[in-house]
Amino acid sequence: MKRRDFLKSSGVAVAGGMLLGAAPVVSGCTTPENNVKNLGIIDVVVVGGGPAGVCAAIAAARNGAKVLIVEQGNCLGGMATRGLVAPFMTCYDTTGEVMVIRGLFGEIVDRMVELGGAIHPSEVRSGTPYTAWITAGHDHVTPFDAEVLKYVLDVMCAEAGVKVLFHTSLVDAELRGNTVTGLRLLCREGLCRIGARVVIDATGDGDLSASAGAPCTFGNPDIGVVQPATLFFHINNVDSPKLIADVQAHLHEFRKVNGVSYRALHWRVAEAEAAGEWDIARKSVNIYRGVREDEWAVNCTRIMNVDATNTESLSAGEAEGRRQVRELMNFFHKYVPGCENATVKCSASTLGIRESRHVLGEYVLTADDLLHGEVPDDSILLASNSVDVHGRNGANTTEYKTVENGQWYGLPLRCLVPRDIEGLLVAGRAISATSDAAGAVRVMPPCMAMGHAAGITAAIAALGLTLPRNVDAAEVRSRLRNEGAFLG
Repeated sequence: MKRRDFLKSSGVAVAGGMLLGAAPVVSGCTTPENNVKNLGIIDVVVVGGGPAGVCAAIAAARNGAKVLIVEQGNCLGGMATRGLVAPFMTCYDTTGEVMVIRGLFGEIVDRMVELGGAIHPSEVRSGTPYTAWITAGHDHVTPFDAEVLKYVLDVMCAEAGVKVLFHTSLVDAELRGNTVTGLRLLCREGLCRIGARVVIDATGDGDLSASAGAPCTFGNPDIGVVQPATLFFHINNVDSPKLIADVQAHLHEFRKVNGVSYRALHWRVAEAEAAGEWDIARKSVNIYRGVREDEWAVNCTRIMNVDATNTESLSAGEAEGRRQVRELMNFFHKYVPGCENATVKCSASTLGIRESRHVLGEYVLTADDLLHGEVPDDSILLASNSVDVHGRNGANTTEYKTVENGQWYGLPLRCLVPRDIEGLLVAGRAISATSDAAGAVRVMPPCMAMGHAAGITAAIAALGLTLPRNVDAAEVRSRLRNEGAFLG
């Protein structure tokens, strides 16, 4: 795509600051306050441009809707780009033979592979450096380059005709009765408002849903905690053969004791602990080889009790994450073979949040549904991602449960439809699920698949002038199949 055509189709160049032209104000909404710019009305507004949100926007636009993404950051991709979370976890079934998450996720991966920015999951097996030598639940992960992903998502949105507003934050939802009819936004110019026929909450924290009054739980309400947060970072200038040789010499020592994992580099962590140079709540280091030989993604920082809906808590968590990155770099330089000259390629510009709000929907997904391989009739994706719960039984602990029955489980469309509020869909880790179940489907491939389904549902509702909850799941499933999704 030529630069001029890309800018034109992506909506980057916006004359006079009016994104959508002189469109009418939403019927029934109150008159905006003075100095609040009216951006008109659009079919579908997606709040949050992360893995779920960007797929929702592309899918809605490809299904004929006029679509806008509202993103508070400076790029698309969310946890995959700004959060540097890598690799994509498995998109295969429990046997490792069938790629079950395809559709838009598969297209995005294929485009990155073509540009040299990813390794296709079909080529990556468990128990290798690409999976941090982890076996259970880690077959066929997808290493990728975040910078390539940023570009691919920009291009795909431009091709689909999705308008994108970066540096724009949600203020609150506007409602008529119990129906969301628009949003107030904080743009660089000041307060703005936009009307929408359907809105999609892809904030990850359920911010839009909470603003609209949708019922939510927070964390694990039974024990009053949320899973710990992580600040990812990537290192380069690593002598990878030397690092790999050290780990492989100790593979026979991998174990789990009382919920605590002793995996990659736990023998080096023990040395640092003995010297008083380790105070992170981990006993090993999850370090994933990247697309380039000398680059690795590090998932090791552990920040407890972060409330992602509270500014002070989130701010303190970000600072603590950076402190732990500094400690880990000292550890790599001093204790880890092959990392003597390693440098921080980049640290995430946003904290990786595993859990905050869970929006209560028409169906609440449970861990038993996943472990037993349940596939409801209205399933909009199939997955085999394991139930992964961190920190519940102590800061060092991890509970990891793989699917016990069958090759996969299904996620019903009803989990994307919040109770009591109309005109709203939820996609991403805030969907309707228990704390344990969310520990499985919060990872990025399922989030991208549920975004794909949410976008199709929103387009059908907006163009058919109906409510999202009234959309026929069979129609959504049919379109998903036509767009490359695998539903069994």
